[in-house]
Amino acid sequence: MEKMNLEDRVVFTRAIVHLLDSWGVNAADQVALLALPAGTRPGAIRQFRQSKPFPEDAGVMERIEHLAGIADALRTSYPHNAYMGSIWMNKINHRFDNRTPLAAMLEDGLGGIMAVRTHLDCAYDWHISGSASQAK
Repeated sequence: MEKMNLEDRVVFTRAIVHLLDSWGVNAADQVALLALPAGTRPGAIRQFRQSKPFPEDAGVMERIEHLAGIADALRTSYPHNAYMGSIWMNKINHRFDNRTPLAAMLEDGLGGIMAVRTHLDCAYDWHISGSASQAK
């Protein structure tokens, strides 16, 4: 991801918080899902929602990239209903051991986030499958 100025980082942060809000993720779970630095309190989400950008941390940015990919795949899967993404994220799915995709992401961390993205986004799945087969 290219370097953004402060204003763009704030807009970007607000968009990600809004996305997580739309999925019904509470503040404490947003902190966990994003793997924000140790000691980040749930109240910090209110600051991110207003005017504070996310920290420039590689781990946080990796998770945000995957979450944005998931959101994009949900928009593609349900182009006529913006609410279906939230419904899908909170509906039990056999692919995730009869948990919701959101629960899989929260309980399994980055691996769960990547599993949800791989399930939704065949282009991303092909990309990582191709990378894995080339490494052999």
